[in-house]
Amino acid sequence: MAQVEATTERIIAAQPDDVFDALADYSGTRGKILSEHFSEYEVREGGDGEGTLVHWKLQATSKRVRDCLLEVTEPTDGELVEKDRNSSMVTTWTVTPAGEGRSRVVVTSVWNGAGGIGGFFEKTFAPKGLGRIYDAVLGNLATELEK
Repeated sequence: MAQVEATTERIIAAQPDDVFDALADYSGTRGKILSEHFSEYEVREGGDGEGTLVHWKLQATSKRVRDCLLEVTEPTDGELVEKDRNSSMVTTWTVTPAGEGRSRVVVTSVWNGAGGIGGFFEKTFAPKGLGRIYDAVLGNLATELEK
């Protein structure tokens, strides 16, 4: 089993604290900025950053749907970590300053991929697909915050 990693980033014209607060707002902003790849979104505990438990289904391809139940932590300033209870997937959102009134948001997901030929295809194609999904989410976040 090889580890698979997908990373996406975007510069957003908003203060880092505002960007982080929007990402950590699972009971409000987060549900609004998800792309059409996400369904059955539900906050089960908390709703604001650390201690949140959130559920969604992620449709990565027409045939591949992940049922995600994510525990949220904030290990350091500007960092949200979502650990999926249903798989090995861990997604880290990092927000840092990127100049006056701008923020860099980096989203990285890692998980244990399948073995064999299936694992080869997963490692080859899944990062691009997940990157496109999170790029859409970051685009929606930018639209929400740059109003």
